[in-house]
Amino acid sequence: MDFSRDLGTALDHARARTDELFALVRPDAIYDRPIAERHRIVFYLGHVEAFDWNLLRGHRPDMPSFHPEFDRLFAFGIDPPPGQLPSDQPRDWPSVPEVAEYNRRTRAEFDAAFGQLPEQLCHVAIEHRLMHAETLAYILHNMEYEKKAAPEGAVPAGPHDAVHPRMVDFAAGRVQLGLPANQGFGWDNEFEAHCVDVPAFSIGKYKVTNGEYLEFVRQGAAPPFFWRLRGGEWCYRGMFQDSPLPLDAPVYVMHDEAEAYARWRGLQLPCEAEFQRAASAGGVSSNVDFRYWDPIAVNADERAQDGAAPQQMVGNGWEWTSTVFAPFSGFAPMPFYTNYSEPFFDDAHYVLKGGSPRTAACMLRPSFRNWFRPAYPYIYATFRLVAS
Repeated sequence: MDFSRDLGTALDHARARTDELFALVRPDAIYDRPIAERHRIVFYLGHVEAFDWNLLRGHRPDMPSFHPEFDRLFAFGIDPPPGQLPSDQPRDWPSVPEVAEYNRRTRAEFDAAFGQLPEQLCHVAIEHRLMHAETLAYILHNMEYEKKAAPEGAVPAGPHDAVHPRMVDFAAGRVQLGLPANQGFGWDNEFEAHCVDVPAFSIGKYKVTNGEYLEFVRQGAAPPFFWRLRGGEWCYRGMFQDSPLPLDAPVYVMHDEAEAYARWRGLQLPCEAEFQRAASAGGVSSNVDFRYWDPIAVNADERAQDGAAPQQMVGNGWEWTSTVFAPFSGFAPMPFYTNYSEPFFDDAHYVLKGGSPRTAACMLRPSFRNWFRPAYPYIYATFRLVAS
């Protein structure tokens, strides 16, 4: 197998994903900040290229920088603590033509050296860009509709058969968490592989739906971030348009909201090990790897032969767990990207598993771990319930 050629093709596909997202933004909105806790869109325009360039220069320190200021300006994203929002202004950022020229030069330099890079660094460049394709999607989701151009086929999927929630029983057993060393690419927090004993538990066959969560709201809970009340009726605030609330689609919520709903139902969120055990027997949604922009019904992928198997354990929305993001035994940060995971081992982030409509296929491996703060409302994150 020609790994250089295969990885080069994967990089081209990843670039196409980020390029098409920037193309959705109206020119007069590129300096907007749709999410207060995140950088302006113009940062991401330069960041995905600057990351590749800085990765290359870390491997080849003899290569001279052609724009050190941009190398630093676009180097790192932000995850500010609550109440500490960025205060930069549009005038603090370079012009779009300047960024475009930096990007053009960076891609040319990176492509010229790509075939000589270690395979691990190639994977890092590809998956980092695809992570930002998802980050950009939920940032752009928060823009006013008139500031972005909807592509063809962007309308939400229609309703499916009625959802009949039920629990699926799992006997006590063992499950592997993490990725074995030397068994494919993984980020530092995926290592080392280890087995965990999981007591018997029952888990929801489906992700919790908007319809189920609506009953919680009617009992006084706050509505989720993605809902809007229009004319006395709840709507889903989609990527490109509002639509009547799809009662059979998964509800996208914060961890705090998922936890509160679980308590209201007298149940819990699954821990990472419980989720992994259920996922080993569960199904994968068709709504993943950039298939759709918005969620589909939680039972849309069900087949007669599935029986009692949990549905959509992967895709159609990341799933919150009760597990605090922390290192596995034997954790070692990647020497060329030391701040990927370690700064977030702060007891303030929770593990998410599975994947969303905007998660790339290469990150659907069982060992992959996502993480966010419990009160972060913008991501495509849902949940299912567990009885232990």
